[in-house]
Amino acid sequence: MANLKEVKNRIKSVTSTQQITKAMKMVAAAKLRRAQDAILQMRPYAQKLTSIINNVSSTSDEGTTTPYAEVREINSVLIVVASSDRGLCGGFNSSSFKHAKVVIAEKYAGLDVTIMPIGKKAYEHFKKRGYRLIADHSRLFEKLNFDGARAAAEHAMKGFETKQFDVVEIVYNEFKNVATQVVQNEQFLPIKQVATEGANATEDYIFQPNREEIFTQIIPNSLKIQFYKTLLESNASEHGARMTAMDKATENADELLKELRLTYNRTRQAAITKEILEIVGGAEALAKG
Repeated sequence: MANLKEVKNRIKSVTSTQQITKAMKMVAAAKLRRAQDAILQMRPYAQKLTSIINNVSSTSDEGTTTPYAEVREINSVLIVVASSDRGLCGGFNSSSFKHAKVVIAEKYAGLDVTIMPIGKKAYEHFKKRGYRLIADHSRLFEKLNFDGARAAAEHAMKGFETKQFDVVEIVYNEFKNVATQVVQNEQFLPIKQVATEGANATEDYIFQPNREEIFTQIIPNSLKIQFYKTLLESNASEHGARMTAMDKATENADELLKELRLTYNRTRQAAITKEILEIVGGAEALAKG
């Protein structure tokens, strides 16, 4: 059995850890509120815009095509992996990395694969494992904003347009609620074509100012918005995962403290009993002497 000093030091250590986890939970909760508001406001707009652009690109005629919808033989692939900059967020990062590797193994095995990590943890993970990286945007989450997301999106779009990459996919955690984040992989480029029904496909659209303007300006902008939306999803998911992880860690620390205090009391009682027995034994020996 451990002595009193060891148990007391352990209680002090666990108590300090519990205070840290409580503080981290509160910080994560505050950040989550802002991140959740941002993604809930962005999500409907981004989803509707993406749906419209996909339909418009699928109904384009030969004179008004967009290079971002070109489907070609796949030889080189860019995988954008969103992670966090810091740990202590449960399985948030590991699930993204595992999913990215499954996508590579099942869909792009034997092809030329490049990783664009968004987040320090993704950069460190894939660099350590020898993947080819585009590390220019790995620190984007230090100050997440549309300008940073736009730069990363333009990098991927330029690579696709110049045929450096034949397909671009994004792996990220989709935010459901505080306790649930679902890993997703979405095809960013080429733009997915939506099935249409012949001549009736274009009757629902009025192009203003004109079809060419839409394809040259609106589609690239919508892709950047879509990219930013996935990063907002990942950011909210990170804070939700960290809040959940720190809440669980606080609960575990509380349970451990209960066990340690019980052990401390038992050890203390055993020490007192031993001292009493020693005193009684000494008194009896003196009496016999």
